[in-house]
Amino acid sequence: MKEQLSIVKIGGNVIEDAVALQSFLEHFSKIEGKKILVHGGGKRATHVASKLGIASNMVNGRRITDADTLEVITMVYGGLVNKNIVAKLQGLQVDAIGLTGADVNSIYSEKRPVKDIDYGFVGDVKKVNHKSINKLIEADFTPVFCAITHDKNGQLFNTNADTIASELAIGLSELYNVELYFCFEKNGVLKSVEDDNSVIEYMDYGTYEQLKHQGVFHDGMLPKLANSFHAIASGVSRVFIGNPTVISNKNQKFTTLYL
Repeated sequence: MKEQLSIVKIGGNVIEDAVALQSFLEHFSKIEGKKILVHGGGKRATHVASKLGIASNMVNGRRITDADTLEVITMVYGGLVNKNIVAKLQGLQVDAIGLTGADVNSIYSEKRPVKDIDYGFVGDVKKVNHKSINKLIEADFTPVFCAITHDKNGQLFNTNADTIASELAIGLSELYNVELYFCFEKNGVLKSVEDDNSVIEYMDYGTYEQLKHQGVFHDGMLPKLANSFHAIASGVSRVFIGNPTVISNKNQKFTTLYL
């Protein structure tokens, strides 16, 4: 029987709120067994870029990553946000290690092909080096991944953090029974964005397709759900979507996804 591994992705609004972040990390520190944390930091990157006089160009909610923007993202995701989280976890007796996809060649990506839009230095994940990551896990370290990958030729890429979380979960499901958590400020997948209590508690793929066709999900939720069902179809045991306390308290409303 495979050992349990929890992979948790934390969203941007929680990262921006120092009190909410500390509360989440306290819950994360109490997860029993092996675990991985994945984070973004887009709002902080936008703020720092603005301070530096670098405009943030977004198309359909996705960031265009030119060379200047990639520098900011590397500084903010890989430095400011990542090391702040790692330091706070050390304070909670979690022996965390901050990583990009370039570290120990853990996540290999290719530049997103140009179709209608050139997203610049944005990477699409092609391979997770689960054996290298597992060496860290087996050494009792807790990996903390930021949303940066690489092409094995010296080029870093901005990469969607939800995608990184789901691809890590898929890769490591060869070795572990993986549960994947997407945590953000809402209580789960909502039928109505205005009503925090309208949580869809259980959703299979057929229901997801039906509700997507009806236009129930807002733009930010669609890629999260697509990543979630891709993960379940590829060997991940369960996916949960909810507020940051869902990782330690299942006596509340949240969304569980299954095929």
